[in-house]
Amino acid sequence: MAAVALAGATVACTTASVGEVRPDPQSRAHVAVAMPGSLGGTDEAKARVAETPKELLADDGRMRCPAGMVDIEGRFCIDRYEASLVETLPNGEERPFSPYATVDGRRVRAVSEANVKPQGYISAKEAARACAASGKRLCRASEWKTACRGPEKKIYGYGDRREPGRCNDRGKNPVLKLYGARWTPATMNQPLLNQLDGTLARTGEHAGCTNGYGVYDMVGNLHEWVADAHGAFQGGYYLDVASVGHGEGCGYVTTAHETRYHDYSTGFRCCADTPGPATAGATRRKR
Repeated sequence: MAAVALAGATVACTTASVGEVRPDPQSRAHVAVAMPGSLGGTDEAKARVAETPKELLADDGRMRCPAGMVDIEGRFCIDRYEASLVETLPNGEERPFSPYATVDGRRVRAVSEANVKPQGYISAKEAARACAASGKRLCRASEWKTACRGPEKKIYGYGDRREPGRCNDRGKNPVLKLYGARWTPATMNQPLLNQLDGTLARTGEHAGCTNGYGVYDMVGNLHEWVADAHGAFQGGYYLDVASVGHGEGCGYVTTAHETRYHDYSTGFRCCADTPGPATAGATRRKR
């Protein structure tokens, strides 16, 4: 038996074949896995619940997109950060939903906030419903790529050459660490995976992982589902942002999974239509 330190707790583990490490079911030590509702007293929880689900526009006309979104050249709006979730309870109250849990039919909606762990373990179908619950939608593939590349149309958003570590793109493989070469739906959806060091980062934590539009983490951190009937996610994740067969940076695409698929690496962000005409280039930032 070995001990593994995860998320501030020590877990007793058993060692299986081919170097596999499994949590010991007989151990009384537990990992601090945030489950729905368990974040209620934190600043992160308050940030998630506080975001409005409605498309409220600024009265002065300068902000034409819902709160937490960026106007892309007057063509569409996109979340500034990867999405996290809040759960709507039967009594109508909302509470933060764990970024380490699968949705499994719960009633959730998407929010976009800085300095929170974004939602992994989500399918494209679930992501689309979560966006719709907040008056938004999944981004079209072309919209997502446009926002990722920025006004300068760079391969990685911040530039045409990868700068390892500028985004969350040098992570460790948590499945291999905990389960060896066991790639199954069960092992790839374990809550422990994205709590290991060197895996999921908070939104905006990598301050340089942005572009002239001011969107963050579109390369790395989590794969991001887009609106594709056959299933597609873009941008890579913390372990892979450039590989043969997928592409690199903003051009990274995976089409191997149906829209019902989910694992620890799958996340999303939402888009929305702009409400009317705007001045092109309104959201470009000075760099």
